[in-house]
Amino acid sequence: MSSEFRIERIAVIGLGLIGCSWVKGLRARGHVGFVSGYDRNLESMTLAQEAGLIDFFSEDITDVVADADLIIISVPIMAVRGVLESILTSISSTAVLTDVGSVKGSVAADVKAVFGDGFTRFVLGHPIAGSERSGVLAADENLYVHHKVIITPEAHTDSKALKLVRQAWRAVGADIEDMAVEHHDEVLAATSHLPHLLAYSLVDTLANSHENKEIFNYAAGGFRDFTRIAASSPVMWRDIFSANREQILKTLDLFEHDLKFLRAAIELGDTTTVMGVLTRAKVARDHFSKILARRAYVDPMKTASVTYIATPGQALSGSFRVPGDKSISHRSIMLGSLANGTTEVSGFLEGEDSLATLQAFRDMGVVIEGPHRGRVTIHGVGLHGLQTPPNALYLGNSGTSMRLLAGLMAGQVFDVEMSGDESLSKRPMGRVADPLRLMGAAVETAEAGRPPIKVKGGSKLKGIHYDLPMASAQVKSCVLLAGLYAEGETSVTEPAPTRDHTERMLKGFGYDVQVDGNKVTLKSGGELTATSIDVPADISSAAFYMVGASIMPGSDITLQHVGINPTRIGVINILRAMGGNIEVLNEREVGGEPVADIRIQSAQLKGIHIPEDQVPLAIDEFPAIFIAAACAEGETVLTGAEELRVKESDRIQAMVDGLVTLGVDAKGTHDGAIIQGFGAAGSFGGGEIESQHDHRIAMSFAMASLRGSDPIIVRDCANVATSFPGFVELANAAGLALKVNEESVDA
Repeated sequence: MSSEFRIERIAVIGLGLIGCSWVKGLRARGHVGFVSGYDRNLESMTLAQEAGLIDFFSEDITDVVADADLIIISVPIMAVRGVLESILTSISSTAVLTDVGSVKGSVAADVKAVFGDGFTRFVLGHPIAGSERSGVLAADENLYVHHKVIITPEAHTDSKALKLVRQAWRAVGADIEDMAVEHHDEVLAATSHLPHLLAYSLVDTLANSHENKEIFNYAAGGFRDFTRIAASSPVMWRDIFSANREQILKTLDLFEHDLKFLRAAIELGDTTTVMGVLTRAKVARDHFSKILARRAYVDPMKTASVTYIATPGQALSGSFRVPGDKSISHRSIMLGSLANGTTEVSGFLEGEDSLATLQAFRDMGVVIEGPHRGRVTIHGVGLHGLQTPPNALYLGNSGTSMRLLAGLMAGQVFDVEMSGDESLSKRPMGRVADPLRLMGAAVETAEAGRPPIKVKGGSKLKGIHYDLPMASAQVKSCVLLAGLYAEGETSVTEPAPTRDHTERMLKGFGYDVQVDGNKVTLKSGGELTATSIDVPADISSAAFYMVGASIMPGSDITLQHVGINPTRIGVINILRAMGGNIEVLNEREVGGEPVADIRIQSAQLKGIHIPEDQVPLAIDEFPAIFIAAACAEGETVLTGAEELRVKESDRIQAMVDGLVTLGVDAKGTHDGAIIQGFGAAGSFGGGEIESQHDHRIAMSFAMASLRGSDPIIVRDCANVATSFPGFVELANAAGLALKVNEESVDA
């Protein structure tokens, strides 16, 4: 905030921690000229003046507000109306008023009652900050730095008044968020008012127990932490409970209902239900903690911008395992949730996309323990046991989650909406909506077939024979999963082979699936039986290291326990066709999926025309393959890959643009690209790459730094966590030289 912003005269009514910290922060930063103050307590006014917080005070409130440009009302909620009535005739015609109370509906009603409907210069506000200390001497000029302040403007609020209050809060380092008055009071009833009410009640209950001395003698830290807030001002909280009565009662009723539910589960010894409550609560609490610490990993409002600074590295070496396969991790949660019994999963990918799927099923009533070090325990509810989620299912950046879930949701009895982040909201969902509608599902999408997707429950589905217009494992899986709920037989015929994890896993759960060449068929009426799943390392994640070791002279690495499903090994086939030195060792089968260790040694690659039959088998690996092509001798041509234009980004354009930035001769075509490799003697130049928030673009250009002549800066890399948590640490251990720059951004 520039020091040019300045308020000449401020009046503070109520000299407590909140108001005094605000003016102290403004003073320390040079944004205020003269401050006058009023408090019912003469000592508070005297202390405030002695401490330099205010320049003037008076026991007559009208003297304090007479010439003020901004009037801050920082008094208990039930005292606001009296203050407004006292200053009604004394404020100037341009004065802006604001408050700091935690109940906005009550203050809005007071303003209307005293000033009338036409008063536009009152800006309702509420800082979400505080301290265990209180009073004038506790004022802290940095109290609001990186703390949220909620502004609740009304339809008639004057835009200039609103701007002034926003500037005054930003000037002390606060983060501003707008919210409707009613919504604010509803949210605060749940997150602040109810916890205080419960803390007071619990302490009162135990204090009145005949055993209270022993109870308090042996109270542990948890009791202290929970009940600390019961040490707040009883008068203030009495007023808050009264002012926000309706919203608190609604929240209290909901809590009482859920508490009775939990009590019944404990009484009956229903440990699964109890575990469901505990795991859902832990995940929610962990997420809230990350938001509060400004490091939320699946927060739809981005809190940080991550940049990679990749300097030229050294030869890759070592033997290591990359994270678990994302496609299999998704499906393990989905099918484990719909199975009868308890499914144990190991090797689960703890990335944002997989966690989005896991959270969606938790939201639909499935008890899921973990993940902890890749282990997940899923207490299945059967094909017809899912429950109505409390809100829309938020799926972050995961197109796989949304497309596969669309098929499962089509067979449920309840309505559901699925939404995602900015990137997912741009991706096409008509390709799954169309066949689902043919099956009888009621599916709505946003404009041009984009998310959010709304699926109406209770539709009677009928099996169809669907010819995929283009090869897509996600569309195939969506139709097959809907087929679990459809009358009769459902089959999908694909124009080219795609990954078959869904068919394999359905069989692993005991469901009858028939595969005949390029046609997959199943019938409804079966059931899924819980099993154990060992998720192999993701070949899509391994691909970055396959390319890195291939292009960097002297490299020799072994990637352990990698899934080598025949529908996924296009990257191995393509690199070998380019001259790559790749050995597949210790082949075995785990849980129906083939796995192996893969050794990669450096080799001088040559340009090729990539066979189109390999494109569906390597569709997610092409960003890395583009890097390999740039290092090859001669020309590499890719065709038949139009699917790449509708991934998390237009991957063809993003990769071509990035290669050109680094000095590579590359151009995109409607269904692929043509890349002139710089060969053994060449290298990537330095430059800044826009990853388009696409994790595979970011990791590919990070790997390009192995053959870089200057640093490569890759922007917007936060989404790498969607598929490869720990990428930077593993890459640096193997031989790359990556640094991470993380900056907070406004939500």
